Amino acid sequence: MGVFPENFLWGGALAANQVEGAYNVDGKGLSVQDVLPNGGLGAWTESPTPDNLKLDGIDFYHRYKEDIALMAEMGFKVFRTSISWSRIFPNGDEETPNEAGLQFYDDLFDELHKYGIEPLVTLSHYETPLYLARQYHGWINRDMIGLFEKYARTVFERYKHKVRYWLTFNEVNSVLELPFTSGGIDIPKEQLTKQDLYQAIHHELVASSLVTKLAHEINPDFKVGCMVLAMPAYPMTSDPKDVLAAHQFENLNYLFSDIHVRGEYPKYANRFFKEHGIEIQFEEGDAELLKNYPVDFLSFSYYMSITEAFDKSKYASGRGNILGGLSNPFLEASDWGWQIDPIGLRLVLNRYYDRYQIPLFIVENGLGAKDELVVGADGTMTVLDDYRIDYMHKHLAQVKEAILDGVEIMGYTSWGCIDCVSMSTAEMSKRYGLIYVNRHDDGSGDLERYRKKSFFWYRDVIASNGENL
Repeated sequence: MGVFPENFLWGGALAANQVEGAYNVDGKGLSVQDVLPNGGLGAWTESPTPDNLKLDGIDFYHRYKEDIALMAEMGFKVFRTSISWSRIFPNGDEETPNEAGLQFYDDLFDELHKYGIEPLVTLSHYETPLYLARQYHGWINRDMIGLFEKYARTVFERYKHKVRYWLTFNEVNSVLELPFTSGGIDIPKEQLTKQDLYQAIHHELVASSLVTKLAHEINPDFKVGCMVLAMPAYPMTSDPKDVLAAHQFENLNYLFSDIHVRGEYPKYANRFFKEHGIEIQFEEGDAELLKNYPVDFLSFSYYMSITEAFDKSKYASGRGNILGGLSNPFLEASDWGWQIDPIGLRLVLNRYYDRYQIPLFIVENGLGAKDELVVGADGTMTVLDDYRIDYMHKHLAQVKEAILDGVEIMGYTSWGCIDCVSMSTAEMSKRYGLIYVNRHDDGSGDLERYRKKSFFWYRDVIASNGENL
């Protein structure tokens, strides 16, 4: 008997907005991603610009059969992707859906099932229809709940026999840092109050519970999860003030999973809200929805840990870490400054499971790096990405340890299993894939696909169910 469960879901993950391209094909409307030429961390523009690589992505829209065949060659059991809301409802508030968009995902899911690959589908992966951002100001507006319910109902009914695993919102806690990208909120961040942000979050949380309820009504076999950005926090020193600073940072993240899983706002939120002038406006039925329709499992992305201190001015900033924090002197960093911490993944898994005792799913983990395409020993083009193999090996070794610790883990999907346009910076040069795509930051390249060294390593890991790490 190996350590990994026999039914462990090995696979990879992508997002529609980073790979599909075809941004104006077959009736698709614009999403917030189409006006972010410099990535989710940058400013938005009034309309799509030619230098936005996401407009064409890696042409997954037309090449998905080729790409899924490569995933099947690696032995994928599951493939996480997202549905682009604006392919189904181009503006987000139409009366009837776009049939061409629905048919695309029918064809995509059929292709996955041809190879025995389970789809894991995110309903909203940083892809709010642009019209809803401009006309409704995104999730600040409570009307978004009903619009999201209609969209969810449409795809649940359409794919009720093709998709079993669903996620509601991708990295829902990221709206605090990326309100436009994550929440479709088109009000400049500096003008947003904490009241605005947490009220928008409340609307998303209610919507998540509402569509979880809906999913189980449409197909009781559906499994619905939440998805959060996991980032364990360490104190810079053993000074109790630093320990408290790390604890308070983690609570800001736990708030989202606490509500999704436990069905109510945690007590520690009361003081935070009071001290920051936040009064969450509950409508009739909100509390009951949150309480009665928690998620079936908790999924998360994991790329880095964070370090906190009571007096941050004493220490170097963790420049690359998405949610800020301080530089941890014990950790190395990627080319983009993200600090690499495999043991942090074991900590996250244990902390979540100790807190909730529900199944966990690692749906994003991977290394963004500058890859070089070379001629391999057999004469084919490849990437000798031993650094990526080392990264994945060390993280999966900690997943193995967490399973031995007693943590129930459903699966692992490597982020960006095929090279895609970076969410944060809109670069192609920040490559995560096990498959190289010949496209570059200037838009050049013929989009040909090449197997990296990590492709074959991961294939062997999956074939051995994690025993050959």
